[in-house]
Amino acid sequence: VQDARGRSPWTGVSQFLQTSQKIMQFASGKEPVPGDSIIYVAGAFDLFHIGHIDFLEKVHSLASRPYVIVGLHFDQEVNMYKRKNYPIMNIHERTLSVLACRYVSEVVIGAPYSVTSDLLDHFKVDLVCHGKTEVLPDKDGSDPYAEPKRRGIFRTVDSGNNLTTDDIVQRIIKNRLEYEARNQKKEAKELAVLEVLEAQQKQERIVEGQEN
Repeated sequence: VQDARGRSPWTGVSQFLQTSQKIMQFASGKEPVPGDSIIYVAGAFDLFHIGHIDFLEKVHSLASRPYVIVGLHFDQEVNMYKRKNYPIMNIHERTLSVLACRYVSEVVIGAPYSVTSDLLDHFKVDLVCHGKTEVLPDKDGSDPYAEPKRRGIFRTVDSGNNLTTDDIVQRIIKNRLEYEARNQKKEAKELAVLEVLEAQQKQERIVEGQEN
């Protein structure tokens, strides 16, 4: 398969950076063949978790011969729409996490936030999927999925799992606060016991002094 310039879209360097074919020991190691359905999904995939896996499994099940490409946004891009201190994991960590998933055939590192016609044509995408999470507009206010919607190849996928990275982060924070609260209570009890013991020892010394 060659593009308009007579080059394979799966080998070498493209305008979308090197894809993870360069990390063959982690990728599937195979290029798509005629008859494969090329499915594209994009996102941060931060703190790769069971919610991501269920989503990718659902996407993988949409075709009899799926070739799932995950577009990972750069750290700066993720911070633009997630704010706060996101992403928790950097682009390299997120890449290796996603590539370890059996339902993923390939990763595009540094994918554009908006799914462009160039990207769709370059990878010959048949279907673009997104989960049930909110889709925020691009910097110019446009819908990042406008082009695949225009082509009629966009699909919203419900994995049945509502777990998000935000949920995990909030759970960690909650558990940390509860842990600190328990420790503070424990420390307060220990200090109270220590004060009682010190008071008893002081009283004993006073009594001993009086007896002498």
